[in-house]
Amino acid sequence: MTTFVQIVNLNTLKWRKMDLSSRITELRKQKGWSQSELAKQINVSREIVGRYERGDAVPSIDIAKRMADAFEVSLDYLVGASEKQVNKEMLNRIEEVDKMKPEEKKMIYTFLDAFITKTKLQTLL
Repeated sequence: MTTFVQIVNLNTLKWRKMDLSSRITELRKQKGWSQSELAKQINVSREIVGRYERGDAVPSIDIAKRMADAFEVSLDYLVGASEKQVNKEMLNRIEEVDKMKPEEKKMIYTFLDAFITKTKLQTLL
């Protein structure tokens, strides 16, 4: 017997699968890559990339991570868990700040807050 929870979970999986497939296609095209070029980047066949883009298959966690690295986006963005596309350069900086002492972090946050405020004010003028 099929329960409501199973139906909801199946529908969520289908939505995420479609979201992932369109995100893969969108990111590949942004890079200007063919399916073959993406396949080379992530070490799979062109045919499997086509299946991912059509939503006929879902990449494993390992392959999804390779895709995110190749596209220079977070895994969260790739799979649709985040709408913010944070590039690897920004993520690397965040990781470096995270390693700092609390007083150093506070200085960086103060500077960032001031710069963000300045930028917002400039857009109002």
